[in-house]
Amino acid sequence: MSCVLFTEHATKDGQIIGEIRLNAEKSLNALTLEMIDLIQPKLDAWRDDANVVAVLLDSSGDKAFCAGGDIVNLYKSMVADDTDFPEQFFTREYRLDYALHTYPKPVICWGSGIVMGGGMGLMNGCSHRVVTETSHLAMPEVTIGLYPDVGGSWFLNRMPGGTGLFLGLTGNPINAADALFLGLADRALSTDMREGMLERLQNEHWGEDAGGVVSRVLRELEDECRATFEAMPAPIRANEDLIREVTDHDSVEEMVEALLAIESEDKWVKRAQKAIGHGSPLSLKMIHAQLQRCRHMSLKEVFQHELILSVQCCSHRELQEGVRALLIDKDGQPQWTFASIEEVDAQFLAGMFESPWQTHPLADL
Repeated sequence: MSCVLFTEHATKDGQIIGEIRLNAEKSLNALTLEMIDLIQPKLDAWRDDANVVAVLLDSSGDKAFCAGGDIVNLYKSMVADDTDFPEQFFTREYRLDYALHTYPKPVICWGSGIVMGGGMGLMNGCSHRVVTETSHLAMPEVTIGLYPDVGGSWFLNRMPGGTGLFLGLTGNPINAADALFLGLADRALSTDMREGMLERLQNEHWGEDAGGVVSRVLRELEDECRATFEAMPAPIRANEDLIREVTDHDSVEEMVEALLAIESEDKWVKRAQKAIGHGSPLSLKMIHAQLQRCRHMSLKEVFQHELILSVQCCSHRELQEGVRALLIDKDGQPQWTFASIEEVDAQFLAGMFESPWQTHPLADL
C-alpha cells in the first residue's frame, strides 16, 4: 500500500476535487522523503489540469494528520555523517511547503489529531485550514535541539503579542480554539463531518470563484457545530497577558528567567516552564535569533534562510543528541552542547546562520 493515496472525486457539474491522503498510520503519518516526492508531482499536475477545482489534503486514521518530519532517517544520516540526505530532505520539503503556500487553487487541509513539525508546514501552506475537537498542534523542536522550521519563521512571526516566540521557545500545544485565535486555522469542524464536507463540495456548482465555494461550505458546516468549540478552553488566549509579559524583554535569558519566576498551578504554564528548563539552550538562542532575522523577509526568503539553518543543525551535534535522548534511546537525558543559555557561544551561534553553498538549492523558488 502506498504511503500517499491519491483520489479524484467527481463533482456534480463534471469537475474534479483531488484528494491527497497521507497513509502511514503506524508512524502517525510522519512526512518522509518518499511522501514528499509523491505529492509534489501530483500537485503540479492538478495545478495545470483545468478540471481540478480544489484539493483536499488529509490523512489515514484518527490519531494524527501528520506528527512531524522523518526524524529517524535524519538521525541515521547524521550518525553516518551523510550530509546529502538532510540537504535533499529539507530542500524538497520546503519546496513542497512553498508550492502549497502559493498554489493557485483552494487547498483544504483536514488538520485533525496531532499536527506537529512537518505537519504544521503542510497545514500552514493550505488556503483553508480545518481543525477539529481532537486537533493538537505544536512545534516542539526546542526539545530536540532544532527550531520551528517548515515556514515557522513566517507564521510564528505573524501571531499576536509575542505568542509565536513564546510557542517557539516552549513548544506548548495548541488546541482548535487557540488555533483559530492565533490564525493557525480558518475553520473548526467536528471530526464526524469529514465525509459530509466532501459530499457537499462534490454537490456544489463550481464557477470561477472556487475559493469562495470552499469558504461558504466550510462556514455553513462550522455554524452547525459552533457550540462545541465555543465551550472549549483556550489556554493561550487566557494567558495572553502572561505571554506578553514574558516575551517583553530584550534577551532570551531574561525571557526564560521571567517565565521560570512565575508561580502558577496552571498545567499549561507549568508545561511551558518544564520545556524551557529542559530544552536545548542553543535552540532557545537560535529560535529567538531566527525569528528576529526573518521578521521582514518574504516567504521565499524565509524558506531559503530556514534551509541554511536546518542543514547547519544537521552538521552539528545538538540535533543528533536531542533526537537520541528523546526518540532513540529515550533516556530523556540529552547532553546539550552548552549547559545553560548564558553559556551559548555567540560566534558558534552566528556560524549556524552562514550558508554552506555558493548557489543556494532554493534560489529558484
